[in-house]
Amino acid sequence: MIIIAIVIGCVLGAIIGLNAPTISYTYSGYLAIAIVAALDSVFGGLTSVLKGNFNLKIFLSGFFGNAILSMLLTWLGVKLNVDIYLAAIVVFVGRMFTNLAIIRRYYIEKWSKKEVKEEIKNENEKKTMG
Repeated sequence: MIIIAIVIGCVLGAIIGLNAPTISYTYSGYLAIAIVAALDSVFGGLTSVLKGNFNLKIFLSGFFGNAILSMLLTWLGVKLNVDIYLAAIVVFVGRMFTNLAIIRRYYIEKWSKKEVKEEIKNENEKKTMG
């Protein structure tokens, strides 16, 4: 089910990407920081799903709130001629790496436990056959 959603999303993204107008250089910084903020929320959502405490309201408020706040920081930085968006990038990317590490550890532990169970099963089968 999830794989079908991913494939549909990729196909739609490719079709829209080919037909969408090019973002001007003036707004590309705003879009870039919004995408990084949204990705941070997605990784946070995946982490909370694995931990079993996912809340859609928290996810959506973080998704849009982070994107809007990061765009406002970028706008303020442009007006002040200071690269404030760099602080947001550092925070969001740092959190993305932290969440990715949590996700990675979760699956490594899950696969390790599965391998141990299979080894125990194989040993038990050898004992019963021998």
